[in-house]
Amino acid sequence: MRFIGKEKHHKREHHLRRCCGGLAACILALVLVVGFVALVVYLALRPSKPSFYLQDLQLRSIDLGDPSLSATAQVTLAARNPNDHVGVHYRRLDVFVTYRDEPVTVPVSLPPTYQGHRDVTIWSPVLSGQSVPVARYVADAMRQDIAAGYVAMQVKVDGRVKWKVGSWVSGSYHLFVSCPAMLASAGPMPLGGAAAAAAMMNGTAAAGTVASLKFTQPTGCSVEV
Repeated sequence: MRFIGKEKHHKREHHLRRCCGGLAACILALVLVVGFVALVVYLALRPSKPSFYLQDLQLRSIDLGDPSLSATAQVTLAARNPNDHVGVHYRRLDVFVTYRDEPVTVPVSLPPTYQGHRDVTIWSPVLSGQSVPVARYVADAMRQDIAAGYVAMQVKVDGRVKWKVGSWVSGSYHLFVSCPAMLASAGPMPLGGAAAAAAMMNGTAAAGTVASLKFTQPTGCSVEV
């Protein structure tokens, strides 16, 4: 009797192990199928990164300290989704201006935006920075460029994006955009600090003004995702 009881117990354990093994195999197969389908969908609808264009940069005022910089600018950025079947979720976008790789404005966050297929989105944020610390050579270079009538800046965007296909939304990806901006002199502009004093000493401008710097032409931007 004991032998028969042990045999039944072993059979139950054997059946239980087979059931658990079958269930695990089914789960693994389901995961593999879902992963394969997701891979096929991704390869078929491989999203192209959005295109960015700098349409305008208006440098409203600039104040060169020693060695700090205060500036106010308004930029107009356009982004285009080139995909026919993939939407873009801009989860976070921080925009700022740099000069010689140093930030001269504080990053401004744009509102989260969804961009449909082939859609174009335009933003026009106002950027500013008060007494932003910069290296002395950067401040000196800015004075020299202003005096020469040409200043090369960069408008940069740092953020996160997600792709959307139907009801499926991807994970978050890092987005980095860099837009070259060439400014040329075209009239009086408010100027403060040491730059204004230098302008007066050189006899090139009235107190507190120098030649205004105007955006020369729209430019395409480099985009990394």
